[in-house]
Amino acid sequence: MPNASVWLMWVVAGYVAGATPFGWVIARARGVDIRKSGSGNIGATNVGRVLGRRWGLFCFGLDVLKGLLPTAIFGCWMGAAVHSTWGAGQWIGVGAAAMCGHMFPFWLKFKGGKGVATGLGALLGIWPVLTVAAVTCGLLWVIVTKATAYVSLASIMAAAALPVAAMVSGLLFGLDAGPIAVHGGVSAALGLLVIVRHRGNIARLRAGTENKAAWARRG
Repeated sequence: MPNASVWLMWVVAGYVAGATPFGWVIARARGVDIRKSGSGNIGATNVGRVLGRRWGLFCFGLDVLKGLLPTAIFGCWMGAAVHSTWGAGQWIGVGAAAMCGHMFPFWLKFKGGKGVATGLGALLGIWPVLTVAAVTCGLLWVIVTKATAYVSLASIMAAAALPVAAMVSGLLFGLDAGPIAVHGGVSAALGLLVIVRHRGNIARLRAGTENKAAWARRG
């Protein structure tokens, strides 16, 4: 179990990895300032809207990786200790740092994306409990996106379902009450953060003015 200073180094590393603004870099390489195009967001959805589906998927993959790699590496480094109550909290903390790095990147004056892809990557790296929860919520995201063509609505619903999926997954894998509470509580906080980051989308959904994804099947 790492001491506080070592764990904080991992948290900083996770944040720096998450803060890498791949959407901004990809767009700049093609002569576009993504912050001044489309919705102005640096995430994969806006990259796909502005530059095309291929670039959007490329950005999505990179954003997932920057959440997955620091989280998975930390879990491997910690070993069996990550399955204790305190170890689970430390593990999720590294993943949350990566997610927050994407949302609040110091490179771009703390104005980043909404954290969905990077959060997905971080959750996939927390094997097996949050990996299964992330896959479940990912499937929900796909279903809602295909049914409605609203990426924002799919992201909001997946975020809302995450803490429930995390706790059910913990029960299925036989975790003790402490780790289950940590997984569920932190997942709820991260899901709420994603929903708050979508507050503008929520307003547009209610007003009927939200943009649909051109690549998704319309409902």
